[in-house]
Amino acid sequence: MAERLIWIERKFSFDLPMWMFPNVLERIRGTPARLEDRLRNLSPDILTRKSNDQWSVQEQAAHLLDLESLNLQRMNEYEKGLEALTAADVSNRQTHEAGYNQQSIDSILSAFRKQRRLFVQRLEAANESLIGRSALHPRLKTPMRLIDYAYFIAEHDDHHLARISELL
Repeated sequence: MAERLIWIERKFSFDLPMWMFPNVLERIRGTPARLEDRLRNLSPDILTRKSNDQWSVQEQAAHLLDLESLNLQRMNEYEKGLEALTAADVSNRQTHEAGYNQQSIDSILSAFRKQRRLFVQRLEAANESLIGRSALHPRLKTPMRLIDYAYFIAEHDDHHLARISELL
């Protein structure tokens, strides 16, 4: 299998046509189901096993949960027409310090589904003007329309789902 690139080393070209928004939205909407399908019946030993001091499968899943508050915050920023988006904590301190391996996978998956539903509802309510609105992404130093941000999230979700598959 091809080696995956580290997330922060990924480069993006944000040139999706607006008509692709519903397709990207479906990817975002489907992440909780794909995550649940992959993890629900695995033993805690498999879910919490660490390798080379990197995140376990369960921590990978919980990291997606951690980012939902940032997604909602950035959605607010798009709606307000702000020029720049809030920066993410690239150290991922929240995920490192949360003790997710001591929690149940069901609680993590349930919380993720609930939080992602809120974000999806906001995206569903977006009109074409909002979908095409741009703001500067702080790490990438590039303008990003809401459709581009949605694509970015879908790619990040898939990045972690692929990492989970590698770990399993």
